[in-house]
Amino acid sequence: MRLALDEARRAVRGGDVPVGAVVLSGDGTTVLATGHNEREATGDPTAHAEVLALRRAADRLGEWRLSGCTLVVTLEPCVMCAGALVQSRVDRVVYGARDEKAGAAGSLWDLVRDRRLNHRPEVIEGVLADECARLLTDFFRGPLSGPRNEPPG
Repeated sequence: MRLALDEARRAVRGGDVPVGAVVLSGDGTTVLATGHNEREATGDPTAHAEVLALRRAADRLGEWRLSGCTLVVTLEPCVMCAGALVQSRVDRVVYGARDEKAGAAGSLWDLVRDRRLNHRPEVIEGVLADECARLLTDFFRGPLSGPRNEPPG
């Protein structure tokens, strides 16, 4: 999670909401890919930290199935990212702060564990939650907050 927090801080430098993600190999010892929000930096509405990290991990492995892998992210995934997690077949999702307004891994929705879907990753929540939440709170209360910096989701 500390590496994901470092990634989240990189997002702020590009004017993006501070969310960072890391994809770990099946044994949990190798970082396959990292990502941070790049929507503002790229103008791409799908450039969420999770989606970018999943894309990079799949590219590195040469395989879209990320079976055995773990995604670690600072904020509970939104619906788009939760769908990407299911589709990529990651084994587990570890996140820090809950997102009561747009979370899709247990708070507002629970898409990743929906029994109607063909894949359901394990979800571990609350890892360094206070630190992850504080980074987001500071961002939205900071001098850069305004119409472009809406809450995550």
